[in-house]
Amino acid sequence: MSRTVNPAINRRSAACLAFALCMITSAVNLQAPLYDAFAARDGLGVGATTVAFACYVMGVLPVLLGLNGLAERVGRKPLIVTALLLSLLATTLTLVAPNLYALGVTRFLLGISMGLTSAVAPAYMQIVLEGKDNRVATNYVTASTALGFGLGAAVTSLFVFHTPSVSPPSLWLYLAFASLALVAVSTLKDRAPNATKSPMLRLPSYPPGAFAYGLAIMLAWAMVGLVIAILPSTLQQHGLSAWSGFATFGICSCGVLFQPWARKLKPYAATRLGLLILPLAYGLTAWGAVHGYLVAVLLGTIAASSACYGFIYLGGLSGVLAVAGTSSTQASAGYFLMAYLGFSIPVITTGILIDAVGHTPALTLFGLALLGGVISTIFLLRKAQ
Repeated sequence: MSRTVNPAINRRSAACLAFALCMITSAVNLQAPLYDAFAARDGLGVGATTVAFACYVMGVLPVLLGLNGLAERVGRKPLIVTALLLSLLATTLTLVAPNLYALGVTRFLLGISMGLTSAVAPAYMQIVLEGKDNRVATNYVTASTALGFGLGAAVTSLFVFHTPSVSPPSLWLYLAFASLALVAVSTLKDRAPNATKSPMLRLPSYPPGAFAYGLAIMLAWAMVGLVIAILPSTLQQHGLSAWSGFATFGICSCGVLFQPWARKLKPYAATRLGLLILPLAYGLTAWGAVHGYLVAVLLGTIAASSACYGFIYLGGLSGVLAVAGTSSTQASAGYFLMAYLGFSIPVITTGILIDAVGHTPALTLFGLALLGGVISTIFLLRKAQ
């Protein structure tokens, strides 16, 4: 006897999971507008801030690469619950110890949380949306996570803009909503763990043609990391650091508006379009930040988001999966490995350069490196076709 699928229950379950995913990703950049205040309070520079920021990658990569088989062994629901608990712990730590040293620990915990989430979110959404097209699950996941990455920073900026503080009410607000997300997740179903033990370690691989897509996302996420970790200190020179959360929202969340367009393009075309947008968007953002033109900064980050979380992200991942064949898991791991390398190493390097030579020369060097990387990547993409 066939089991009847109730669309209303499926939509409600999907909404609960999407809410949880949004809360997990909201925690990731919740403290972003506070980075400069933490550094000033501790007497540290931009370089130290970027190191604390990059501790996130130290948490996410080992989980993505070394614990890829965990969901098959324990189920997907426990991993989402664990990710929410880690997000709650990290936010509580920010309230208890609002400083740059604790931020490093916080970012590490958030990295583990995001690693667990990234490993299971698409498959889990497909489970709760049984009977639906895979693209529906993908839309839920990409929309909720993209919104979350910018939402936390934007809400913190709203409170900091009104009343400057290293412990703004947005942190307490997050604890309340993330607790509600825990309750929502507790109502979700899950599949039983696989009795056959799958391998935990799945090393990344780069099938022919995949490396160029990896370079593209590395360049894109390097700019995302720079906006989140470094832009607040640049805006601080003009008394605009309270607006940095809106810039984070712009570069992280507005890309979802361009994803429908990206889906209509072939992977190569979408990725190339994103790469062409990227240096122009960076130039507008950096020029606005250095000269204190907030409108230019916000427009630049929205344009960058179209590339980073729209065309390059979706086009690149689709391109990798198209050439991966049966090694899709390892190819996806390779893609995200390069993404997170871009999210950390160029950002740390630029932060150290700012401490050494100042904002304008360091941001100019980053822009030149970005332009060179874009030209090289477009050449490699064309060669791979």
